[in-house]
Amino acid sequence: MKRYCIALDAGTTSIRAFLFDLEARRFVHRVGQEVASSYPHPGWVEQDAGEIYYKAAYVVADCVRAAGDGEVLGLGITNQRETVVLFDGETGDPVYPAIVWQCRRTSDYCASIPKEDAAKIREKTGLLPDAYFSASKIKWVLENVPAARELLRKGRLRAGTIDAYLVWKFTEGRSFSTDYTNASRTMLFNLCTLRWDEDLLAYFGISEAMLPAVLPSDAVLGRMEIGRSAFPIAGVLGDQQSALFGQACLAPGDAKVTYGTGLFMLLPTESLVIPQNGLLATVARSVKGNTVYALEGSMFHAGSGVQWLRDELGLIENAAESERIAASVSDTGGVFFVPAFTGLGAPYWDPDARALLSGITRGTRREHIVRAVLEGIAYGARDLCACMREGGASLRVLKCDGGASANNFLMQFQADVLGLPVDRPAERESTALGAALMCAIALGAIGEEDVPSFRTAERLFAPSLAREKYDGLYAKYRSAVARALLKE
Repeated sequence: MKRYCIALDAGTTSIRAFLFDLEARRFVHRVGQEVASSYPHPGWVEQDAGEIYYKAAYVVADCVRAAGDGEVLGLGITNQRETVVLFDGETGDPVYPAIVWQCRRTSDYCASIPKEDAAKIREKTGLLPDAYFSASKIKWVLENVPAARELLRKGRLRAGTIDAYLVWKFTEGRSFSTDYTNASRTMLFNLCTLRWDEDLLAYFGISEAMLPAVLPSDAVLGRMEIGRSAFPIAGVLGDQQSALFGQACLAPGDAKVTYGTGLFMLLPTESLVIPQNGLLATVARSVKGNTVYALEGSMFHAGSGVQWLRDELGLIENAAESERIAASVSDTGGVFFVPAFTGLGAPYWDPDARALLSGITRGTRREHIVRAVLEGIAYGARDLCACMREGGASLRVLKCDGGASANNFLMQFQADVLGLPVDRPAERESTALGAALMCAIALGAIGEEDVPSFRTAERLFAPSLAREKYDGLYAKYRSAVARALLKE
């Protein structure tokens, strides 16, 4: 009998499930559903939590059907992080739409946090006070949604990231749990004690009774029933930590970058390091009682820039077309693009910055703009690499994944700008692979030492030796960033 693990990837723009054949060591079935976002006010981003659940249940059920007579060992979950759902702990009904990680509604509040308090938050959580993280989102709902306050008074209010909400729904309320990696993105979790921090809960006015239990990444969280099938929910990782795991970046120096809606670079560290240069500290994974930490740099927008070219400007018909168009010109004609639609993340952390196209002349064509958007993604990754190197990290190679990693032009330009080899795997769904492997580990089907054998390199992009050229281009990009950061 064939043995499978199902990986559920609850992302920002889609919910997908993957059926992983342990013997064949590959995904044998994939299914996905798009998830809509709404923008009720400038800078606000929301999603329908009910839609997330129903589409997640649908794609998991589809994988169960695809397994046929094979045995589904369990379900591993990976998810968009920081996004929060507040719901009724008896009925499961959300009291407000899910507030997405991209949402900037609490920027003013976060900016008002005194420096001494911000320093304490950073010391405890490894994070900078920012609307990106979950705490201020929960605080906002408590202050602005009467139904939430009423449920809190009755002891029925629950607040969790997407993984915790899905676990509650999938287990019909029997389990309300998250893992260390997702908890470490809330701005409420102490990286040293690996517990919800009492001081931070009090600071943000959040009751621990609302929050899920926090477990290691390889925990068994509950049991899910679909039709005649039942199996454990085992193994949970935030999406970026899951990609790190799926890329077999297990040791210090093994960095990965994921090109999704945003861009996320993670690097495991030998111990917990609280950086001071705009990077974040986070939990990379916790397996068999061993907790590993990582440095993380985040760009809020990467693939979303390509979507903007397609959906709002109509300059391309699909994302894949951007590669051909960008390669059709030798350069951008002096055009630079700063992808700051809702502010800039690391290392700037400026919520007021906005996207910028600079250097436009009468001779600028769509090819130059398309190429500039792709190059802007690569320059942002160099910002993050520079911060990691400043912190003493030694990067040998950068492993890449996510949708835009299929773009050969972008990957080669990325290698050239960084001066590092860029390693693209044969299986580019590293996030889903990480969840499948963590599920298998949680259930004893494989060991953590087996993880590297599941990754196969597909292509290595070697960097150009023309360092002066690419250093000069990067300097011009930084000048464009300086303009995007200017306040009125």
